[in-house]
Formats: sequence, structure tokens, C-alpha cells
Amino acid sequence: MWQWLAEPFLFSFVARGLGAGILAALACAVLSAFVVWRGMAFMGDAVAHAVLPGIVLAYALGISLFWGALGAALLAVVGIGVLSRDGRLKEDTAIGVLFSGFFALGIIMLSRVTAGQDLSHILFGNILGVSQGDLIAMAIVVVLVVTAVAAFFKEILVTSFDPAHAVAIGLSPSLIRYGLLLLVALTTVVAIQTVGVVLVLALLVTPGAAASLLSKGLGRIIALSVGFALAATVVGFYASYYADIPSGASVVVVLSLEFLLAFLISILRNRGRKRKME
Repeated sequence: MWQWLAEPFLFSFVARGLGAGILAALACAVLSAFVVWRGMAFMGDAVAHAVLPGIVLAYALGISLFWGALGAALLAVVGIGVLSRDGRLKEDTAIGVLFSGFFALGIIMLSRVTAGQDLSHILFGNILGVSQGDLIAMAIVVVLVVTAVAAFFKEILVTSFDPAHAVAIGLSPSLIRYGLLLLVALTTVVAIQTVGVVLVLALLVTPGAAASLLSKGLGRIIALSVGFALAATVVGFYASYYADIPSGASVVVVLSLEFLLAFLISILRNRGRKRKME
């Protein structure tokens, strides 16, 4: 048993892959509760798809895909803010315009600069292809995300549940929202290293959704989200290594199973409460 668990770590690139997965899980899980509660899933999806041109450009230039994705993500967030500023366009409309436009541009660029066999690595992730430089960059982003959430936890909490009260005490819900969007963009870039462009939304949304079925306290939801994300990453990592299947899809399937388990537990709990009341 121990030999089976230790075998993947005989290869340094495999150890880096698991490290990258854990970093991505931490960043996504910390924000997942806010993404679910504030209805920001569509924004996460948009940013995930909007980074494709940046990834392809970085691939063509021979630089780290991480930095290409980060540049495109920041550009997408700024673009959405500019288009929806002062009510010129509704935010969901601006998201839809940039989401489709950036992703289509990325597909065109992809068809011009890379071979078909590379498509799956870019769209669905490659946890075993993370370099040492990527791992360091991911660690820096994760520290920034976790530190920002910890530092502004109360402000994010107040603006999430009572924007009117937030304004009354001098907070700017709009500023907090776009700060949170920036964190989502950074986290999306981190997650793309492991699960890819197409599946990144699952890592941002599913842990928080599963945790919210089991608890109502925000602190506990974040803790459960972290647990779900880490467990799914580790199990998906081993499945990818031993079964030779896509790493990103493996992680997402495990997350989905965790969500189904949480859903079943919540149903059983509700039935138990109803019986006690009767």
C-alpha cells in the first residue's frame, strides 16, 4: 500500500504536479463560497474562457503559459468593468460579449500556432506538465489570494449580504466586487494549470456548492470547501497517474461525486428534521 502511494513521487515532475494541484485547490476553495453566494459563477466561467488567447500567445512565444493566462484574465476583468461602467451595458451582457469574443479569438489563434494534439493539454489541463517556475508563480498567487481574503473578510462578508448597510458604513460594494473579481481572475489562472480552461469553473464552484449543502456558517463552508477541493485533487491526481486519464477531468469527476454525496446527506438530514418535528 505504502509503495503504491509513494511510487508517483519517484519522479520530480509528478511531485510538482501534485503541489500545483494542492495550490489550485486552496485558492479555488477559499473563494468558492463567495462565488456561490454572490452568484459569480458566470464571471468565473467567462474569465476561464477569456484567458485562452493569452495562453496560446504565451505558447507561441515560448514563455510560461501562466503569465499569458494571467495577462488575458486581467484584461478581461478590466474590459468587463469598462463596458459595464455607468450602466452603459448590463454586467452580464458585457461578460457575454467578452467571453465569446476572447474564446473565439483563442480558438482561431490555437488553430494557427499549435497542432491538434496540444489542444487537450490547453483546454483540459496537464497537472504533470507543471514546471518549477510555474509552481513558484502559482504559490505567489495563492498567497496573494488567501492574504487578501483574510485581510478583507469582513468587508466581503458585509457587501455580500447587505450592500445597503455596507454603503451606510462607508464601504463601496462596487469596489469590493471588482476586487473579488480580480481574485477570481488570479485563481482561475492558478486552476487552469491543473484542470484547464474548460473545467476550471467546476473547481471554483463545486466545492462551495457542496459545502453550502452541509453548513450555513461561512467559516465552516470555507473549511469544508478546502477539504473537498484537496481530497478531489489528491484522488484525481492518483487516478490520472495510474489510469492514464486526463488529470483535469479526473479532479472534476471526484468533485462531482463529492457534491452528490453532500446532496444526499442534506436530503437525509432534512427528512430526519421533519420526522422530529412531526
